[in-house]
Amino acid sequence: MASPVDGIHLGDIESTKDVKIPKEPIDRIIGQDHAINKVKSAIKQRRNLLLVGPPGIGKSMVAQALALNMSKPTQEIRVLHNPENPEKPILEMINKEELNKELKTHSIRGFIVSVREVPSFVAEQLGCRCISCGEISDISEDICLKCGTNKYSKVSWGKRNTPFGDIITEIFEIGTIRPQREVRTTKIGRDGRETIVVYQYVGEGQIRVMDQSDFGDIKETEDKKQMKIIIPIDRFPFVHATGASETELLGDVRHDPYGSHPEIGTPAYKRVIPGAIHEAHEGVLFIDELPHMEYLQSYILTAMQEKKFSITGRNPHSAGASVKVNDVPCDFIFVGACNIEDIGKILPPLRSRILGNGYEILLETDMEDNEKNRCRLLQFIAQEIERDGRIPHASREGAGMIIKEAMRRAFDLDGKRNRLTLRLRDLGGVLRLAGDLAIIDASELIEADHVKNSIKDSKPIEHQIRERYGSMWEGAQRDRSVQFKQNKGDKGYL
Repeated sequence: MASPVDGIHLGDIESTKDVKIPKEPIDRIIGQDHAINKVKSAIKQRRNLLLVGPPGIGKSMVAQALALNMSKPTQEIRVLHNPENPEKPILEMINKEELNKELKTHSIRGFIVSVREVPSFVAEQLGCRCISCGEISDISEDICLKCGTNKYSKVSWGKRNTPFGDIITEIFEIGTIRPQREVRTTKIGRDGRETIVVYQYVGEGQIRVMDQSDFGDIKETEDKKQMKIIIPIDRFPFVHATGASETELLGDVRHDPYGSHPEIGTPAYKRVIPGAIHEAHEGVLFIDELPHMEYLQSYILTAMQEKKFSITGRNPHSAGASVKVNDVPCDFIFVGACNIEDIGKILPPLRSRILGNGYEILLETDMEDNEKNRCRLLQFIAQEIERDGRIPHASREGAGMIIKEAMRRAFDLDGKRNRLTLRLRDLGGVLRLAGDLAIIDASELIEADHVKNSIKDSKPIEHQIRERYGSMWEGAQRDRSVQFKQNKGDKGYL
């Protein structure tokens, strides 16, 4: 396999399966070299960004690439019960070293056994056993040494949700069923009663086993502390908050119908919910269609300036309205995005804040039609096929047809000759439909005919209406006329 960066050309491949997809997130972004230079600076200098351009040219991809090049989060954020004033929970921040020390402190009882002596499902959840072939391995090994498959199943950040699904799991160790710190299960004791059993991985293929009496001491210690983790330390530091409501963006305190009654109510600290600005701490907060956030833009500005934002109940009629956690950290890089016509709707102080500590970037809608950029489009095709996971690779002729379509769209949409479009979301739609047609034909590859039929069938609905009726107006008139006749028929006039 060869990479477009190494100079692979369309004539060098049999299918897109021969194209190597770059491991570096930034290298997967096509045709936005100017923006990438600013992104690299934003990573190093922690600068904010405003990305401007039409939909489908990679604004969210740029923001995710930025997040993937940042350091892993170093803080876990918790809220603790405040016995003196329960409605003012205490904020606690724990770093990795303190967290590891805390875990070791808890792991002082029980007895040690080999990983082969614990139930298979426990070993799998602890990360010591391959879920495919059952081979025993260390939790640091993501890939099973025997069968070569990933030991962990992908969950929330799968390939289809992001163009970086395969490397998010490698860099930030999330998006998969990761090794758990401990596994709790039950067994029937000699007295016939069900009892709790706790398994903890202690290293070098050894597991600590604790029964309910051992675990009781730990549980008692945790209950005394009475805490809730609101921002875990193991997280992908990218939060997509487009269209978020006020509570989703800023956090909230859930309503308790029992008013925090000491016996039947829920304590205030357990009802604290972080907002997107808090979840983005030490990472990236991305908001597309930024002007649509309207009055919430002022809150984003405050969070950017202060790097902390209190969480309080936002419903004045809720029992959580009086609960407040002061100064919750939200030190993030902000990446906003919008279309050209909406720039004037962004709050001026917010734009000023971005410009004062960041960059405004107008993204490209097309790139020059040359051999290097055709190679980049070839890479894009391979990336989209891998990301989709449900369509076959494209043959050399099929990929060539997609590249020709990119040239046609650059002229039709942007009036540019000898250019290749960068409106890649729509082009990806053509590719997926061609892939579906290949699946229907039981073809091993996406061929040129599949792409031709896809181009014909993937026209926007407005274009289809104009082809059938001559114009949008004629189509609407025809529908109204038919509806009128049907209504008369219902009344017995026909």
